[in-house]
Amino acid sequence: MLKTNHLFPLLGLALITLDSCTSSGSSGSTSSPDKQTVAQNSVQEVALTEAQLEKARTNYASYCSGCHGEQMEAFTDRKWKHCSSAENLFAAIKHGYPEEGMPAFEQTFSDQEITALVAYIQEGIQNVKQYDFSEEATATTVYTSEDLRYRLDTVATGMEIPWGMAFLPNGDMLITDRNGAFYLLPKGSRQLQQISGAPEVLAQGQGGLLDVELHPNFTQNDLIYLSYSAFKKEGEQTLSTTAVMRAKLEGNRLTDQKVIFEAQPWARTRHHYGSRLEFGRDGMLYVSVGDRGQHHENAQTIERAPGKVHRIKDDGAIPADNPFSNEKGAIASIWTIGNRNIQGMTIHPSTGAIWTNEHGPRGGDEVNIAERGKNYGWPVISYGINYNGTVLTELTKKEGMEQPLWYWVPSIAPSGMAFVTGNRYKGWEGDLLVGSLRFQFLSKLKMDGDKIVSEEKLLKNIGRVRDVKMGPDGYIYVAVESPGTIYRVVPVE
Repeated sequence: MLKTNHLFPLLGLALITLDSCTSSGSSGSTSSPDKQTVAQNSVQEVALTEAQLEKARTNYASYCSGCHGEQMEAFTDRKWKHCSSAENLFAAIKHGYPEEGMPAFEQTFSDQEITALVAYIQEGIQNVKQYDFSEEATATTVYTSEDLRYRLDTVATGMEIPWGMAFLPNGDMLITDRNGAFYLLPKGSRQLQQISGAPEVLAQGQGGLLDVELHPNFTQNDLIYLSYSAFKKEGEQTLSTTAVMRAKLEGNRLTDQKVIFEAQPWARTRHHYGSRLEFGRDGMLYVSVGDRGQHHENAQTIERAPGKVHRIKDDGAIPADNPFSNEKGAIASIWTIGNRNIQGMTIHPSTGAIWTNEHGPRGGDEVNIAERGKNYGWPVISYGINYNGTVLTELTKKEGMEQPLWYWVPSIAPSGMAFVTGNRYKGWEGDLLVGSLRFQFLSKLKMDGDKIVSEEKLLKNIGRVRDVKMGPDGYIYVAVESPGTIYRVVPVE
């Protein structure tokens, strides 16, 4: 729950998930007896004074809104894993659920402040509004940017969280839904067709069916690639990791499925999977893997896969020229290190370089170029701080670690990204588009060569933007969450 800028929809899924819970005393609650005792001794029905209300509002905006929405949108239509009583909310805020991405705030807030925050959240949840953009007459709504006017056409609805998009050579679209569904949208149609044979996923926290990418020679081999949260049982625990499956697309089904990548080690956490896929012009597949919420153990060592960009051949084999392929104990697929959670990846249309964006904690979201063997600093250097307000690191620069090309403070929770190509968008040519989950807009970064010189915010309040792609028809496509909707951006003369 309360993180401020950062991940996507449910990074702070600590309080909300698809598991159910009926009451604070139910067997479904995973709160420990100590946590429940503290909560029962501390929480009482409160009527907030104006001063307490303002303080609670400030605390929510600073610490909680990044994951749960400025207007508590993420609480809408969710079931509560750890129950939703005042006592359970108090325990979750005070002690957290770290394995689910929810930090503890006992060093940040007093018990009185937590009590006020609980009351503020419970009151706010009653007033949450769900915005359904799919029914809006978007074709008649004209937006104005610095360079051109444009409208939105609704392309597809009926999804929950459309996480990744890819276009087939004939203009059909492939769409992943984080809940595990995989869709084909025929060109010119608004009727989604489900594709069978997708991998089984752990659709919890930030996990699920994530990105989709075509093989560069798809027209000859029909191969596609899916990233997802794989899982396995180990004793009583369910462990998960970022995995990549290769399969052949035959009509509306996948065949010849083969898992070609699994990030080691597996973990109990349910967040920071990374999972963006991009084929480079070298024919290699680039895969982002988040730090899984274990940054000190993972991000700066080449002996563990999380917190990295990986580079593999189209069959999962390791390229001989990878930077650490000959180092003892190293994960040979590693291409870059020191990455927190890359949620956007694309190719520069002129240089062919792999560009990425990644989530910072409270502040410090970054845009980088993923270059061979380089260290991007996490968690040694950062422009952000911990979610609970404590200092993560005093350093923003260090020799041997890369500086971002652009960074955001506060965090916007960046998602998919794409360069504007073609000539449909006058004045936008070559600019970089980045979705914002937290603030629900599309960021357009003005480019000067490899330098980002300014930002313009487009499509404000459209919803949590999960992905953005250039279609083969030269139009920009934007995927928005809950309700899952895909829009086409159409210039207006």
